[in-house]
Amino acid sequence: MLKHIYGVPVLSMMIIALECVAVRINAFQSTRRSTLRSHSSALSSSTSPGTFWRSNQECWRPDVRDVERISFGQPAKKKGTGSRGIPARLNEDERRSFDQARRQGFLQVTGSAWRSQRSDAPLLNTYRSLNDARGRPVIVLHKLSPSSSGGDVDHADRLVVDLSPLRLPDEFDTVGKELKSIIQAEYNLNSIDDVPDDDDLDIMESGQNEDHYATRPIYQLNPYRLEWNVSRQEGKQIGKYLAGIFQTIEPKSSPSKKPKGVKPGKGRRHGGYGIG
Repeated sequence: MLKHIYGVPVLSMMIIALECVAVRINAFQSTRRSTLRSHSSALSSSTSPGTFWRSNQECWRPDVRDVERISFGQPAKKKGTGSRGIPARLNEDERRSFDQARRQGFLQVTGSAWRSQRSDAPLLNTYRSLNDARGRPVIVLHKLSPSSSGGDVDHADRLVVDLSPLRLPDEFDTVGKELKSIIQAEYNLNSIDDVPDDDDLDIMESGQNEDHYATRPIYQLNPYRLEWNVSRQEGKQIGKYLAGIFQTIEPKSSPSKKPKGVKPGKGRRHGGYGIG
């Protein structure tokens, strides 16, 4: 029986070999556990309530800082963020609502948020651009009746969700159906029948929908709206619930401050920037 091989005791060689095998087995098991954890976490995320939607991350989007700039009337650094024909500059009341919406995850407006001086709704335009920059749907509660109406009025307000900032038009129907079923199951509310938008945007009829959603600014794309008639309390509850699903809350968002030298409401000739 051999006791030495090339001067090394056989028992020592066997111990070394066994240690090598043990190290390899431990490494294999560690890798397998890591793989299983990754797989299980992927499965759990795919079945969580918020993963029935996704946003296109490989497309043109504005920068959040640029959206903030044009909301003060400053020029954006990224071309296409704003347009002179789409008002985006906010007044003081709209600024407060905009900042609150960033913290709460959904916007609350009175009526249609239309501003007669601008013949448009700058607050809705700016909030839609912000969510486009973040790749999130737009959630808006339209308060259609005064809050001091002498008592609760059922279905007096309207909750609107716009999926267009996701920029995946082929998935809008699927996401919309899933969202409707969730709201129906959680709050026993049915959505309003879909009504085609009246916007005169030729790009939606060109047969190149997908390309335009990948390359055009959001104000050149029709919204894809889902709507519910709600009471004031329901609207706020569902708005908060949807903000959690679509991750629209910005917990670290601080009140936006007016940049130095900006004069709201002024044109370029009078010290402003002439945008919005």
